[in-house]
This record gives sequence, C-alpha cells and structure tokens, in this order.
Amino acid sequence: MNEMTLKERLLNALEGKEVDKVPVCSVTQTGIVELMDEVGAPWPEAHSDPEQMAKLAIANYELSGLEAVRVPYCLTVLAEAMGCEVNMGTKNRQPSVTAHPYPKDLEGMEMPENLLDMGRIRAVLDSIKIIRERVGPDVPIIGGMEGPVTLASDLASVKSFMKWSIKKPDLLHQVLDFATDATIAYANSMVIAGADVISVADPVASPDLMSPDSFKNELQSRLQKFSSNVDSVTVLHICGNVGPILDYMADCGFEGLSVEEKVGNIKKAKEVLGDRARLVGNISSPFVLLPGPIDKIKEESKKAISEGVDVLAPGCGIAPMTPLSHIKAMVEARDEYYA
Repeated sequence: MNEMTLKERLLNALEGKEVDKVPVCSVTQTGIVELMDEVGAPWPEAHSDPEQMAKLAIANYELSGLEAVRVPYCLTVLAEAMGCEVNMGTKNRQPSVTAHPYPKDLEGMEMPENLLDMGRIRAVLDSIKIIRERVGPDVPIIGGMEGPVTLASDLASVKSFMKWSIKKPDLLHQVLDFATDATIAYANSMVIAGADVISVADPVASPDLMSPDSFKNELQSRLQKFSSNVDSVTVLHICGNVGPILDYMADCGFEGLSVEEKVGNIKKAKEVLGDRARLVGNISSPFVLLPGPIDKIKEESKKAISEGVDVLAPGCGIAPMTPLSHIKAMVEARDEYYA
C-alpha cells in the first residue's frame, strides 16, 4: 500500500477500511507534566488559554510520536458552560465538577442562548483552529468531550441522576434529552472548527454506575442520537469493565469504541463487535503506561496489536505524571511490530 497520511490511516482504521499499519494515538486526555514544562504550557492555564492548549497538545504529537492531536484535557468544558461549578485542578490534577445547577429538580432548566460563547468552549474551538494551522491538513485532530450521560449527571449530580433512574424516569429522560442536544451542538462546533474525530468519554454510563439494563433502555438511544447527528467519525469511551454492555455499545453508531484493559480479551471483544465498530485501546494508563517499565509497555502494546486492536491507544486518560519516554515506547512498539 502507498504511504498513508496519519489522517487517512486513523480514519480508515476507525471506519474498518484497510490500513498499512495500526495507528497509535490517544483518544483520551494527553497532557503530561513533562511536556507542560518542556513547552511552557502548564495546567490549569492550558485549560482556558487557546494558545497554551494547542501548544501542549501538539507537543505530545511532535515529541512522543502519537499520531493525532487531541484537545482539551478534561470532561468539564460543556458542563461548566451549562452552569456547573468547576474546580480547575492543579498542574497534575484535572478539573472536576464541584456543584450542579439542578440537584433537586429541573426547574428553570434551559439551554443558554449563546451556548458556544459560554465558559471555555470558545477557547477549545480556537485551539482546534490553531492546531490545524500548525500541523497542516494531514494530521488528525481529535476533539474530546464529556458524553450525554455524564453531562446529564453533572447537571443533576450523580446522586440525583441515579435516584431518578430508579424513581423518577420522567426527570431522567428530560435531563438526558437536554444533555444530548447540548453535546451534539458542541461536538458539531468542534467539527466546524476542524476536528476530524469526536471522542466522547461517558464514564457515568459504565456498568460500575449504571446497570446494563439501564444502558440498553435509557442510555443507548441518546448515544445513538448523538452519533447520528454529529458530522464526523466518532469514538465512544466508557470506563471500567464494559463487558456486560459491549454488545449494546456496538449498536450506538460510533465508529470506534475505546476500552480499558478491564475489558479483558481483545479477541473476544472483537468477536462481540463484529463489523459494527472498531476497537480502540487498551494499554492500561495507571498500571502500565504510568509506572512502566518500557519493556512491559512494549510487550502489552504488541500483544494488543496481535490480538486485533484497531487503534493502539491508552485505555483511559493519560496520567499527568506519565513520563514522555513511556508514551514513546507505545509508538516504538507499534513500529517494531511492523518492522
């Protein structure tokens, strides 16, 4: 096959088309302290400043060899724009939602008229434009965001969200639909800014929190609505052991499904997916990429490729204290596998 551009390779891999080799990138957060120091773009500043956001993201592509540029570094941008309070974290700790606009009921819940001008949304969109200008047309840009289920639980609080899922289905459906509409609008604004892939992390949809039945009956239809209304290739990331919902995830309409090492056997997971979706992952961020050693990272990476992973990637957001050399090792392992 002719030498592919990084963008062609990643999009082909996610769409189940032929590739010359498995792409290696991260569909989850990529900011690490070593690179923040290297390029002078530390958290928390890089969460709000488009120039620093872009610089830090490009650094991981240029200096580690990851084959995509991914922004931003948290799952709170849309939540904050819609009224959640956010603690911006520290240099090595991601932002988190600390207070919720609708914890008791959905009284007064309405979409901000100028949603895309709220909070840090504009910073993310500007950063995508800066990245495109700097890396050119052939490097894929991945726009990351919280999924509709996680956003809904941020608006209501996880506690209320869980309670409603059992006792007040009408409130649950209302907040889910509201969150789904907002995630679609935000995702499409990232696509217009230049993102090639939208990567949705929806940790609250995990079987660790919501039952597989809830996933099938309440959550799946919202994720389907999202994927069918976003004008790009999409990837769905759900944390934890998603074995019990993998079959349902495959019917959500996302081209890629990003999973942690907890999913177990990649071959089996691929059998479940069939040709409905491609598998992204699943090198453990906390237990392999962060601590190393490099030999282990390479061994796990080659094993994942040989078992059929479609895109080699960290199983979850990269831990901020991960050394750059450990991320490079994942890329080197892919190269060695095909050498």
